[in-house]
Amino acid sequence: MGTIAVESAPTVVGSGRLVTGRYRLTTLLGRGGMGRVWLAEDELLRRRVALKEVVLPGHASEHVRASALAEARAAARLNHHNVVKVLDVIEDSGDHWIVMELLSGRTLADALTSDGPLPATEVRRIALHLVDALRAVHRAGLVHSDVKPANVQLCDDGRVVLMDFGIATALDDEQTLSSEAMAGSPAYMSPERARGDAVGPASDLFSLGATLFAAVEGKSPFGAGDPFSTLVAVVEARPAAFVNAGHLRPIIEGLLAKHPADRLTVDQATTALRPSA
Repeated sequence: MGTIAVESAPTVVGSGRLVTGRYRLTTLLGRGGMGRVWLAEDELLRRRVALKEVVLPGHASEHVRASALAEARAAARLNHHNVVKVLDVIEDSGDHWIVMELLSGRTLADALTSDGPLPATEVRRIALHLVDALRAVHRAGLVHSDVKPANVQLCDDGRVVLMDFGIATALDDEQTLSSEAMAGSPAYMSPERARGDAVGPASDLFSLGATLFAAVEGKSPFGAGDPFSTLVAVVEARPAAFVNAGHLRPIIEGLLAKHPADRLTVDQATTALRPSA
């Protein structure tokens, strides 16, 4: 979930709606468990934007809903080349929307579906950009909580962008992820998050490792066919066999350590990923 590039897509119900008297929905770009993303026209500034309709599970508490919007507002304060720019968080007729910059290109997930595994050198380049993005996110006091190929945009100009802060959490939020708050993709979830424990920056680093594994090997390291089996694999199993990773293998393994304290940090990952390392 999180595609915000311009691609051809069929018109669906909702197209043409004017949100807050300003944003005209045109094309549905993507959908997922946390909502739908639209191409929209900002009729005030006469520009195109991506508009995400935040749709949390029906059983989510008001606290969870409020937290999701609060962290989206926090993400709006981020200003980093490798993090999608959140322009606004708005409400219209009881619906909540996140206004984001519109990006070119395609997601890493789409690239893997179309082209298969990426060369290790390209994955290294992508990884360095994502580590920089996570450094900025964590310094802002946030945990992204949903790092995965579908939330990584590969722009036409070479820019790599981490997207979708719909389930980000604040570092000082004492709430753990109970079943009502559980969201995201099991195959890219950290063991502590899968267990419902409190999460921190290390959780994003685990998800980064799973994302890099998928990028270079063409599949999730823990995909087991169904969500429950996948979560069990995340918590208990070793990752799938490495075939294409080459020099990236020890870095990915360091990110995929089961215990947060044993994982590579952002700085350690950066050092290991630099070509001179």
